[in-house]
Amino acid sequence: MHVDMSKASADAASGDAAHGYDAPDLRVFVFALFFIFGGITSLNDIIIPKLKELFTLDHATSMLVQSAFFLAYALFSIPAAAIVRKAGYMRTASIGLVTMTAGCLLFIPASSTATFGLFLFALFVLGAGITIVQVVANPLISALGHPRTASSRLTFAQAFNSLGTTIFPYVGSALILGGLATVDSSTLTGAALDAYRAESSRTVVHTYMGLAAALLIVAGVVWTRRNRLNEEQETAGSMFHAFTLLKRPRFAMGALCIFLYVGAEVAIGSLIVNYLMQPSVLALTDVAAGKHVPFYWGGALVGRFIGAYVLQKVSPGKLLAAVAAGTITLILISANTTGGVSAWSLLAIGLMNSVMFPTIFALASEGLGKRAAEGSGVIATAIVGGAVIPYLTGVLADSSGSLHFSLILPAICYAIIAAYGLYARRSVTA
Repeated sequence: MHVDMSKASADAASGDAAHGYDAPDLRVFVFALFFIFGGITSLNDIIIPKLKELFTLDHATSMLVQSAFFLAYALFSIPAAAIVRKAGYMRTASIGLVTMTAGCLLFIPASSTATFGLFLFALFVLGAGITIVQVVANPLISALGHPRTASSRLTFAQAFNSLGTTIFPYVGSALILGGLATVDSSTLTGAALDAYRAESSRTVVHTYMGLAAALLIVAGVVWTRRNRLNEEQETAGSMFHAFTLLKRPRFAMGALCIFLYVGAEVAIGSLIVNYLMQPSVLALTDVAAGKHVPFYWGGALVGRFIGAYVLQKVSPGKLLAAVAAGTITLILISANTTGGVSAWSLLAIGLMNSVMFPTIFALASEGLGKRAAEGSGVIATAIVGGAVIPYLTGVLADSSGSLHFSLILPAICYAIIAAYGLYARRSVTA
């Protein structure tokens, strides 16, 4: 049913609701969406080495898995915003979940034909669904409450995203690898190798079939809530009308900062293993270095729960500037030291990263009103920075011969983010 507007107005006046949305149970659903799309995205880290092994791929080709995901963000963010304008938040969330289900089911023909291209297509469709859900989830959680605490709510929701990225890889490893984890495929030949590949493909398919069933149930539950919100959407203009928002300096700079933040976060995360393996740092093996990666992402998880509270007390812009400055400090320490200090100062960047995405999003989206969904589409498109900045950081590392020196590019990204925090520290009205 529709929200009682007279009650909602009273709640909004008391600071408990915004835009007529006072639906605590809907917040639970949105938190669940963040958990789901964060967790499923993290399964790529399990799928990449498995597909690399099954299809005997080089590193560059296996990384096309990530490229398929980023391409989905670039191509589907604006169409997703257009769907929200026509269908509303909850219906669009259901569409996104059904699209994710379709992507999971496409693993069946991909496995039966043993075609890497079909696996990529399945992952692309899955990424398209995740893109749609994310375009819905970010502005929706901002709207479900008072505008003053939007950054806090979005940070808390992002913590569930981090929780998903922490839990799913462990569960995915058990399900996708299972008893095959101890098998060295390089020692197999002929029928034994064919049997191993067939069994590996089946475990991947069974995992994603289970996800498909779960996603379909969640989509059905969300669909039953499709009329809970009395929404007002901007309907004028074409699908690409959303890009006119870039004429607003505060929004345009925010979108740029999302591009830079995602790029810097992914670049550092991608460097960690090789960085810790350096003789001047910890001189670890690749396996031992890999076990340190959860400290980076775990810092983001812890920091988001803490940040959700802090953002109720501190100006979002000032906090963004502070954590960005803290990140730059940690980069400088890591790049100019050795041993444990160099290693742990780099890993600690995850804690500083924690509040950046939700805070930048909230600051950029502030005052968009009916155009919030369009803004979310443009910002989601900017996530493609994760495909650009890491590559440029790698080029810098190769050309300079130093991973320490290559950190200068992420540092520049964080410096621009700090400047944006100071620029957007004052609130605006719609």
